[in-house]
Amino acid sequence: MQKLFAYAAAACAVVGLGSAWLSAAQGCTGICIRAEDGSIVYARTLEFGIDLDSQVLFLPRDYEFTGTTASGKPGLTWNAKYAAVGLNCFGYKVLADGLNEEGLGAGAFYLPGYAGYQAVTPQTEGDSIAPWEVVTWMLTNFSTVDEVREALPSIKVAAVPATDKLGVLPLHFIAHDQNGQALVIEYVDGQLHTYDNPIGVITNSPTFDWHLTNLRNYINLSPTNAAPVDLHGLSLSQFGQGSGLRGLPGDFTPPSRFVRATVLSQDAHPGATGEDAVATAFHVLDSFDIPRGAVRPEVGSGEPEEYTQWTSAADLKNRKYYFHTYNNRRTRSVDLTAFDIDSREAVTIPLDDSESIEELQPQAGVQ
Repeated sequence: MQKLFAYAAAACAVVGLGSAWLSAAQGCTGICIRAEDGSIVYARTLEFGIDLDSQVLFLPRDYEFTGTTASGKPGLTWNAKYAAVGLNCFGYKVLADGLNEEGLGAGAFYLPGYAGYQAVTPQTEGDSIAPWEVVTWMLTNFSTVDEVREALPSIKVAAVPATDKLGVLPLHFIAHDQNGQALVIEYVDGQLHTYDNPIGVITNSPTFDWHLTNLRNYINLSPTNAAPVDLHGLSLSQFGQGSGLRGLPGDFTPPSRFVRATVLSQDAHPGATGEDAVATAFHVLDSFDIPRGAVRPEVGSGEPEEYTQWTSAADLKNRKYYFHTYNNRRTRSVDLTAFDIDSREAVTIPLDDSESIEELQPQAGVQ
């Protein structure tokens, strides 16, 4: 059995969402790109203010899990029905983001100020998991979004502290399948809320339904340049390319990123294949990359500076997971089908976070 977070039992006294560390992760952005051949690519950035020490993590079939509870007693237990691969945090055997052998992809995103988990009693504690275990529970148990939706009422997601510093992580979640469906999962005021997500976009607070309503403020935006205007013989035309997107929010707040992610992911040419769509996804997500120092807390607050630690893309049709990191922009990938899915042993692969630069050498006879 895997005790997914060793700190959890010791940190049970920390139950609030007000820890200063929580504001260190409000910048994650998720999108979906649909290739011309029907391939679905789910992609996202992950921002945090402290080093997450992420690794590639492979979880095989039949791997054993036990949900973490605030009391320290065992929560929900299950064996992996499906193998999965993705990226973890802090070296633990739990996925923050990834895909499984059936083409289901899922990820966790912050929802500070709104996330409020379900109440657990001694009678229901055995059916409960911690917030950080939801992605792993989805990826190791289900093959489609419909299966996830149907199973969610059977479990409880409780307010279990992750570590003594992080406290209870205020998360919401997204799941995508290779059929093109996407589902947003939120726990607010102790109640489960699910939303179909036809655009495949997710950011952070407020709740998902608010972001969909806010999109109505930006229906004027278009990838097509604005036509010239004639004012009594005075012709006014654009200064350069992009006039159709004038007014597109460019800041890093969650509402602005949601609008920008929707516009760019819907308008960008997806490409013919899944591999093409992965390239498109990375180009789109370049607009959301937060350099160190570009977003800062108030001086003296003690909060760390948030930055983009990694960017990933999951090709759900071809079962390949791609990523690059803050210090190494070279795209790397892992193929889920290359692992022994029946090995029953988890595999971790360290991330090379040092910049990989290829120096070209002059060649004789080349002009």
